[in-house]
Amino acid sequence: MREIAETRVRYGYRRIHVLLRREGWDVNAKRVYRLYKELGLQLRQKPPKRRVKAKLREGRCAASCSNEVWAMDFVHDQLATGSKLRVLTVSAGGRRLTRH
Repeated sequence: MREIAETRVRYGYRRIHVLLRREGWDVNAKRVYRLYKELGLQLRQKPPKRRVKAKLREGRCAASCSNEVWAMDFVHDQLATGSKLRVLTVSAGGRRLTRH
């Protein structure tokens, strides 16, 4: 198992299990997983891209004057001809603060 993991670095325990079965080893996938972890062959876990971007985003602060808050969103649609349409809508506003 270690030889396979060293020659094929990007293989996980599932692929290694398939290769071991092809070589004639009668092993259970659970055993391969347990040994894979014990040998320290875990692949690094990639964090989801969306969460990384959310962490980098600055905190939102309250608007201090009018026309300071903007919102944007993508709108998707399909025309009768089958062509796809994607529009970025930008709008000012939301709630307006009134002065007393």
